Amino acid sequence: MVFHILLFINEKSKTYPPYFNHFKWSFILRTPMNLRLTQTIWLLLILSSCKSIQRLSYRNNSAATAASVKKEKPKFIDGISISPGEKKNTGDANNKPSEQNSKKSVTDNTFSSFNLEKADWLQIKYAILLDMQVEQLNNLRLLYEIDHWWGTHYCYGGQDENCIDCSAFTQTLLHTVYGLDVPRTAKEQFNFTKRIDDAEIREGDLVFFKKSRSISHVGLYIGNYKFVHAASSEGVTISDLNDTYWSKKYAGAGRVVN
Repeated sequence: MVFHILLFINEKSKTYPPYFNHFKWSFILRTPMNLRLTQTIWLLLILSSCKSIQRLSYRNNSAATAASVKKEKPKFIDGISISPGEKKNTGDANNKPSEQNSKKSVTDNTFSSFNLEKADWLQIKYAILLDMQVEQLNNLRLLYEIDHWWGTHYCYGGQDENCIDCSAFTQTLLHTVYGLDVPRTAKEQFNFTKRIDDAEIREGDLVFFKKSRSISHVGLYIGNYKFVHAASSEGVTISDLNDTYWSKKYAGAGRVVN
């Protein structure tokens, strides 16, 4: 504004031809309009820059939020591992299922009403491993024994936790879980049990395998074509009857009859 006042005084002190007065006043009157136009343009540029900064800030915040969500590690059910043989540290000395409540008849194929929220950690663990319904794995004593023996080394003639063979393992499971006594060797157990059709096989039945024409291996059926046994290559583990190796050697199933 001061600039324009000085310019006006300066203009008054000068002498111009009459025809120049029109241009002089036009210039003086037009200059503030030019200034206002310039100010308006600068204001628009400033506002536009603020919006651009806001967009960039929003994008950065969105990217940071997405990155923080992506970095969050998945949470699992407390203390449950699906790796067989890994024990859950509950600090409860009574975690081992009672033998009285856990023993089931080999011929019992019924399931009681089941509340998933009250499922034992072993039921969830082996349901995932065996691809079975949690409520189908209602024999906690059996699951405990499998988990306890898991990975025990195989040795011919062995029958303790240092090493064990296949028939000693099935003999131990049948006695501990079901209260049933069977002979010591796989061939004797084959002859001792009642032959059953594959369509009728269920938990607690024995599955037999042959080498040439002789019975050479035995395991305990769990469900969903899975059986637990002491394998010479892996020790105590779970295998599938549909596996090529075992299906070729499969000799049938047998049930212990009281």
